Amino acid sequence: MLLDEIEDIIESGTTVPFSGKVMVDKEEVLELIKEIRIKLPDEIKQAAWIKDERQRILAQAQKDADTILKEAELKLEELIDQQEVVKLANVRAEEIITKAQANAKDIRLGALEYADSILEETQENLKKLIQILNDNRKELKGN
Repeated sequence: MLLDEIEDIIESGTTVPFSGKVMVDKEEVLELIKEIRIKLPDEIKQAAWIKDERQRILAQAQKDADTILKEAELKLEELIDQQEVVKLANVRAEEIITKAQANAKDIRLGALEYADSILEETQENLKKLIQILNDNRKELKGN
């Protein structure tokens, strides 16, 4: 690198006694400075491009992150909505099952009551028939 070369020239230069100064080859240092000036605009442009590219990449990354976050939020809302639908469906299913069980119990009790009622009526009819048969037998015997 050119700056390293200038540094080497200064370090290898002849020191002036009793001062912190160094003698260097003026032409050699000026030539290096000239080269630096020639290359510097390209390096500044490259640095500016790198900075702009970095900003563009960061902006794109932020945009991508925002998109991913928004999609995740939408998916979460969707899942929550689906969970609510499932929860409501389960509640409704429980209500239907409970009502069906109650109806089945009512039907069973009604059927038992009906059967008991028919049996009781048949029993009463049989009692009457037996009484009639007993009366008819007594009549036949002459009593």
